Amino acid sequence: MKDESIIVYGAEWCAFCHQAMQYFDRLGVKYTYKNVDLDQAALQDAVSKSGQMGIPVIDIDNEIIIGFDRPRIDAALKKKHLVQ
Repeated sequence: MKDESIIVYGAEWCAFCHQAMQYFDRLGVKYTYKNVDLDQAALQDAVSKSGQMGIPVIDIDNEIIIGFDRPRIDAALKKKHLVQ
């Protein structure tokens, strides 16, 4: 799996962003974090992928999940064969 398979668009002040990243860390799943406060291109990517301004926006191999929606994250990880 390449690191770019999962991208977390978030911000340092976002508690749900941190929860999502901690969850991936616990699962041992690699991801790329893009801070939308510091990276204008990342912000534009997140908005274009999600169609809205909320974070986190989680891109799991082109499957977009808005917020820390653990059931959807688990389903996407399994569907993409990133976890057992």
